[in-house]
This record gives sequence, structure tokens and C-alpha cells, in this order.
Amino acid sequence: MQYELRYKPSFATIFVTLDPGDSIVAEAGAMASMDGALTMKSEFSGGFFSGLLKKFFGGESLFVNVFKNNTRKPQQVVLTQAIVGDIECVELRRNSLCFQPGAYIACTPGVKLGVRWAGLASWFAGEGLFKLQVSGKGTVFFGAYGGISKKRINGDLVVDNGHLVAYDPSIKMNVRMAGGLLGSVTSGEGFVNKLVGTGDVYLQSRSVDGLVRFLWPKFR
Repeated sequence: MQYELRYKPSFATIFVTLDPGDSIVAEAGAMASMDGALTMKSEFSGGFFSGLLKKFFGGESLFVNVFKNNTRKPQQVVLTQAIVGDIECVELRRNSLCFQPGAYIACTPGVKLGVRWAGLASWFAGEGLFKLQVSGKGTVFFGAYGGISKKRINGDLVVDNGHLVAYDPSIKMNVRMAGGLLGSVTSGEGFVNKLVGTGDVYLQSRSVDGLVRFLWPKFR
């Protein structure tokens, strides 16, 4: 399998070339186009009960689509995301990564999708009680609203709610006020997420919640 990320960073799109016998698993609705010789099969994401857990607790679709090349020639499938922004990929080598709801786009068959308890701190931050967790060996594609930056932390990092995309499972979340009660209210920051531990985090340059707050008064 070969892939190319085009139209970065604002309108990133994944162009995947599947060699004979290759396949790729993608979120329902991620396909923009595909060669007619490819086969597409919809199935529950990891089985019926696992799919239900991912949908209701991990923020992902109940179904995934499996694209497979059963021909003798390379075939192409184009994958994208619903929001405007960047797309990145990570090569898993029997490690794991946690995603915010909606970030996951596609992966190769060697990657396993599951859900992970994120804790009450994540819930208070508006990030949900569970996270989608990918593990195993293979390539994972994920997207975000705006640009994506990768940061290695060894200690702690304060992140405004809505800007965290993905992180190593060993990193812990703690919710706190941005600057005391008065400072949090007057600064407009409210609660922030304090990430503690050692590992990689992926941040998005824009916040969907921020966009909603900006647009909402204009529709009144």
C-alpha cells in the first residue's frame, strides 16, 4: 500500500493506492472516490458489541467500510474528513494512541480499534468519559479542524479544551480553572486541560466549540 496526503493543511485528503490483495479500513462516509474495480464491504466496527461501544462512548460510527483490491493491478481510493483541516498519519509498532471523538479516519488491517476509560476529568472538560484507542501494528490516519501540531511532553502541558486531538494513553488528564475563579471568567478561557506524563500529544490549531460560540450570536 502507498499513500499520499494532498491539499494540506486546510483541505487535506488521503490518496491511497492499494496493491493486489491490499485492504484499508475507513470510517463510514470517509470515501470521496474509488476505482470501480475495488470492492467495498461494510461491517460492524470490531463486531456488534464493540461497534456499539465505539459509537456511544468513542464518538465513532457503528459501521466501518473495508476497501479491498482483489484485482491484479493497483487501485486507488480517496479518503477525507467532514471538517476543514489537516490530516496526519501515525505508524503504530505495537503501541497505542487515544483519539478525541471524530478524529479517526482510517487504518490498515493490523490496527485494532477499541475504547478506553478517560476518567471524570475528561468528562468535566467536555471531552467525554471514553476515548477511541487504536493499538497494534500498522498505519492510522486521523484529522482535525485546522492545522495539526505534534508535541513531545515530559512533565505537564496546559491545553485549552477543544484543541486536543490525540495523545499517548500513559498521559493523564487533570481539569482546572485557567486562572482562578475571576481570571477564568474574565479571560474567557474557563476550564483548561492539564496533561501530565511523558509522551506525544497532537493538537489542532482551531476549536469546533470556538467556531460554534462565534457563529451562535449571528443566528439569533
